[in-house]
Amino acid sequence: MTLPLFRPGDDPGPDFAQLLRRLGHDPLGPTDLPDSTSFVDVHGTTIVALRYADGVIMAGDRRATAGSSIAQRAVEKVHPADRYSGIAIAGSAGFGLELIRLFQLQIEHYEKLEGEVLSLEGKANQLAMMVRGHLPMAMQGFVVVPLFAGFDLRRRVGRIFTYDPTGGRYEETDFHADGSGGRDARTTVKLRWQEGIDRDAAIELAVQALYEAADEDSATGGPDAVRGIYPTVATITGAGYEPVPEPEVAERFLAVIQSKSERGRRI
Repeated sequence: MTLPLFRPGDDPGPDFAQLLRRLGHDPLGPTDLPDSTSFVDVHGTTIVALRYADGVIMAGDRRATAGSSIAQRAVEKVHPADRYSGIAIAGSAGFGLELIRLFQLQIEHYEKLEGEVLSLEGKANQLAMMVRGHLPMAMQGFVVVPLFAGFDLRRRVGRIFTYDPTGGRYEETDFHADGSGGRDARTTVKLRWQEGIDRDAAIELAVQALYEAADEDSATGGPDAVRGIYPTVATITGAGYEPVPEPEVAERFLAVIQSKSERGRRI
């Protein structure tokens, strides 16, 4: 296998997506897709991120829907972007998962060519360009809305970035939630979030936000004890991206359910 060669004025540099275009490939898929009314797109739903004392918590439910039906019960919507950052997706699930893979490759490609680690804000900007490149498909109804978060090694703090379908990038101060159950999840976090909360409290809050979203939004999946399927939760700190073990997530959900049951009996 030989590496491609480019003239100086045509060199894509560290941009992996642009490299694919130079080689005749569309990194985000074809733009001449069939009319979105001709089939039902599979959608991922609710994702959450919130800052805590040591960094950031990211969480997402596992359900994907196709219209009013459950298409998948165990979709992973939260993934590491690299060692110190994570990305979650809501919206068109297939294109969203492809965007995650392309973003992971883009970060690795950039750092190999440039010989230095890309800053957290630089990664957020790279993702914004990719979302902007997805706009033709978003205009056809295949919208992908990512949520990006990580630990800023320079500032020594967790940071959260949100996007709109046109590629607009916005930094959230403390927390954010997106997807069909995002409003209910945001409300839950807003009522209980405090500056400097610890890891246990942050995980409990993220879990409760997803539980409340699932209670109000049929597209959001709650804990499935029968099948052993629980939402994905991960922490991102100075030690890196680390998934929260599923038994711990299950235990947190059990505590939320018991609290709800006790409150109902008192009423």
